[in-house]
Amino acid sequence: MSKPLIVIPARMASTRFPGKPLAEIAGISMLRRTANVAARVPGADFVVATDHADILQHCETHALPVVMTDKDLVSGSDRTLAAAQAYRPDAEIIINLQGDAPFSDPAHIEAVILRLKDDNVDIATPAIQLSWADLDVLRQSKLTTPFSGTTVVEKDGRAIWFSKNILPAIRKEADLRNRSPLSPVLRHIGLYGFKQRALKDFNALPQSTYEALEGLEQLRAIENGMYVAIIRVDVPQISSPGIDTPEDLKRAEALIANYGDPFQP
Repeated sequence: MSKPLIVIPARMASTRFPGKPLAEIAGISMLRRTANVAARVPGADFVVATDHADILQHCETHALPVVMTDKDLVSGSDRTLAAAQAYRPDAEIIINLQGDAPFSDPAHIEAVILRLKDDNVDIATPAIQLSWADLDVLRQSKLTTPFSGTTVVEKDGRAIWFSKNILPAIRKEADLRNRSPLSPVLRHIGLYGFKQRALKDFNALPQSTYEALEGLEQLRAIENGMYVAIIRVDVPQISSPGIDTPEDLKRAEALIANYGDPFQP
């Protein structure tokens, strides 16, 4: 099997944070930090996919592999496929690592790649089983802060559903809290791995009903019967979702100050 390819889509346009891939976190651009994560995944290649000359120049300055993609591509998965076909058309496993996720854990990407070696799996994505304390925090922060959503899985780890709501609803919660330190809620991490053929099939499908309602691309795969595997992973030392606003960037710098900088020169 050919080397897996990690594609990092990076766009300058952002309603809430224009130019964010080049915004610096503790002196290092968000994009360089995300590329550093990809570079630490053993046995994988990576490439940045962009539609903007400034990002292209930034990558070239810092010796990061980069390809230009059509600015009219509408989603990260479209950009991921276009970049893979341009840079490594032989890649059988393709990872979509968003350019605004600089604190992603390389071990999570390794786990996704390993799961995709199962012939039955089309797409793989990680999730964290929340402690009750983390669930309490999520319930409070969800009122003001967007998050990547939750997922519900079958016994074999196949995803049944994704939602931006907190699933499942929990009956007799006090009893469950007494029985286990972990809640039944799986917080989805927005990192995706695809078989190449599955990514082509996925991008060829029209937007699905619940994808449009929830605003979650992965529901297109569920609604069309694709096998989406959930990998349960540990909470990383710096647990931070994608950076969408300047306020998120300030929080990221505070996390680095508290826990140390994961960037490895």
